[in-house]
Amino acid sequence: MTTSAIDLEAAKRELLAQARALGFNALGVTAIDIPDDERHLLHWLDEGFHGEMEYMRRHARMRSKPQELQPGTVRIVSARMDYWPGEARGAEAVLEDQSLGYVSRYALGRDYHKVLRQGLARLAEDLARRIGKFGYRVCVDSAPVLEKAHARNAGLGWIGKHTNLIAREAGSYFFLGEILTDLPLPADLPASAHCGSCQACIPACPTAAIVAPYRLDARRCISYLTIESKSAIPEELRAAIGNRIYGCDDCQLVCPWNKFAQAAAHPDFKVRHGLDATALTELFRWSWEQFEHRMRGSAIYRIGYERWSRNIAVALGNAPTTPEVVAALEARREDRSPLVREHIEWALRRHRPAA
Repeated sequence: MTTSAIDLEAAKRELLAQARALGFNALGVTAIDIPDDERHLLHWLDEGFHGEMEYMRRHARMRSKPQELQPGTVRIVSARMDYWPGEARGAEAVLEDQSLGYVSRYALGRDYHKVLRQGLARLAEDLARRIGKFGYRVCVDSAPVLEKAHARNAGLGWIGKHTNLIAREAGSYFFLGEILTDLPLPADLPASAHCGSCQACIPACPTAAIVAPYRLDARRCISYLTIESKSAIPEELRAAIGNRIYGCDDCQLVCPWNKFAQAAAHPDFKVRHGLDATALTELFRWSWEQFEHRMRGSAIYRIGYERWSRNIAVALGNAPTTPEVVAALEARREDRSPLVREHIEWALRRHRPAA
């Protein structure tokens, strides 16, 4: 499209103002070239750190070339939305109480994909109504985009040693989304890094998944094991998972920059179904129908009832031995899923080592 008649500076100002009105906490613009990040990704894949996530390898080159995903792309608009649920029970308190299930704080409310996608689509549609039609594509996690690298280059934050993006004014508890566009909007300056000598996140990882600064072995990561992996969780890692039944926040909980984290303003990120601190035995009693009803509309829904049950069985194996815990496991000993049954048997052996 011809852009000579468009005031691109004004268009960017309008995007920023509308983004704030829609609940986004920051927005930036960057060009598309990220050769160093592409090399880092390919090296990570060659080391096998992606585990079962074959989609990472399948679209590896495209991840660093958004113009192949959306032809004509010359800029990426990167947006941030904070998710920390301020009203939730304290994360550390839940992790310390092994009778409770710990759900990563980002998944306590409704599925963020829909919230961000709708907001970004509206941003693009509103701008198109004002300046005329232009090419764009909205991406939120599901498309092969190196979102953290582009967000860094758009000035939204730097990639920390735990591989999450960190913003000086907001920590790391936020979602990212992108608009790939053929509009040559003015680009922002990349964010500088401010981890310094701090390495608190590395020893904080329960399963030692951060093998070196900026290098994460996903095969050991609790978020990968409880969300991405469809297989049995390796026995040697089960005890370290503790009561984490969906994701893990440990590397972020110790990050000094998260003292600046802001509570989510969007109502969809409020805690649902008491998932911030629910007894493992209660969660394990959920039927498939209850899971379907309660988790539809949640990020948790995509792992399905089988993996949800697998994860809770591991946490029950790590819970203090009580009649209630043993009874909950025994009640599902004949579960129709071989995967779940195997994890239940492991958990029961933890409570009845001589059996």
